[in-house]
Amino acid sequence: MAAEKPHMNLAVIGHIDHGKSTTVGRLMFETGTVPAHIIEGYRKEAEAKGKATFEFAWVMDNLKEERERGITIDIAHKRFDTPKFYFTVVDCPGHRDFVKNMITGASQADAAILVVAAPDGVMEQTKEHVFLARTLGIGQLIVAINKMDAAKYDQKRFEEIKKDLSALMQMVGYKPSETLFIPISSLAGANISKKSSDTPWYTGPTLLEALDTLKEPEKPVDKPLRLPIQDVYSISGIGTVPVGRVETGIMKKGMKVSFMPANKEGEIKSIEMHHEEIPQALPGDNVGFNVRGIAKGDLRRGDVCGPVEAPPTVADEFTAQIVVLQHPSAITVGYTPVFHCHTTQTACTFIELKKKLDPRTGQTKEENPTFIKTGDAAIVQVKPSKPMVIENVKELPQLGRFAIRDMGSTIAAGMCIAITPKQMR
Repeated sequence: MAAEKPHMNLAVIGHIDHGKSTTVGRLMFETGTVPAHIIEGYRKEAEAKGKATFEFAWVMDNLKEERERGITIDIAHKRFDTPKFYFTVVDCPGHRDFVKNMITGASQADAAILVVAAPDGVMEQTKEHVFLARTLGIGQLIVAINKMDAAKYDQKRFEEIKKDLSALMQMVGYKPSETLFIPISSLAGANISKKSSDTPWYTGPTLLEALDTLKEPEKPVDKPLRLPIQDVYSISGIGTVPVGRVETGIMKKGMKVSFMPANKEGEIKSIEMHHEEIPQALPGDNVGFNVRGIAKGDLRRGDVCGPVEAPPTVADEFTAQIVVLQHPSAITVGYTPVFHCHTTQTACTFIELKKKLDPRTGQTKEENPTFIKTGDAAIVQVKPSKPMVIENVKELPQLGRFAIRDMGSTIAAGMCIAITPKQMR
């Protein structure tokens, strides 16, 4: 049974044209997830459109069309298996608003593959993604230096990029010495599942072998249940069915639960995963569950489910440590961008800039600065415009990290370090 293998959520990150989709397509092809005849079909279609080299990227990008055309293969969940794990790719971005997806997707990832194209090397987006991966708590990173075929499999080019990336990773707190850097060509299939004769100078593992060196994430089962709601369905004959992913704790049938900030309570009648009823759900499980005592309009995306005796924390205001990734001018008191935390998007106002920090050491550089700008790290006091659930990152990191967005881009990323709770009862 494949399901017996430990499950890992994998984010594939990197600059927009560096071959993320092709890499995922190739991994799925090499692990037998996408049958060869489907790839062959894509190849013919791609050739006809003069894009012969795109077949793997097409696997990912054409899914929507496929479903519309009724081809039964569904890679919506983008699952593939290695000897040790079964992986779900949490996001396959080919899109500009990737960062937004990454925030909601990567906060669920146990590990990430950073794809960097050998001809281009480290780009602005590469930096942003490494940074976000770290802030969002992805502890394990594998670096795939892609398009080595376009760089004539040049070892010197590989080493240059490795050096640049190592400096960047060190800056945000990854240990390059513990990270695998792999020269690959997703298009040619080099070093994906088989060692390539084009890189005789490379002695490390293939990408698939590297994935099996990842450490299985610990499931925070001993913490109180937290399940941020992604959607709420109303199903005739059943009732209200919220859907989401268990971040911490265990959800059990019969449990009395509280939803915040909706301030509603109910009892769990049943839990379903992959269209099968299950007695309990663990961290990492994506489930739908039916709740007695909850009506259709009671809940919405962004609410969080927890046990009645340890309900999710609703913040009146909170203290955060943030790093400003990019801001056209400067951030001052009164600024109100949107905070993306677990499944909620809530506008929050900066009510106090407490201190500016040295991003590398975390030491205080300035007390009560008048503004903070791109590249600064800071401790700030924030007030949500409406009740929102957020947790202290030390207690429940899964619900303590967030990204800050404004004007269509990610301004900053951070974590919650103290909360003034709102009395909800």
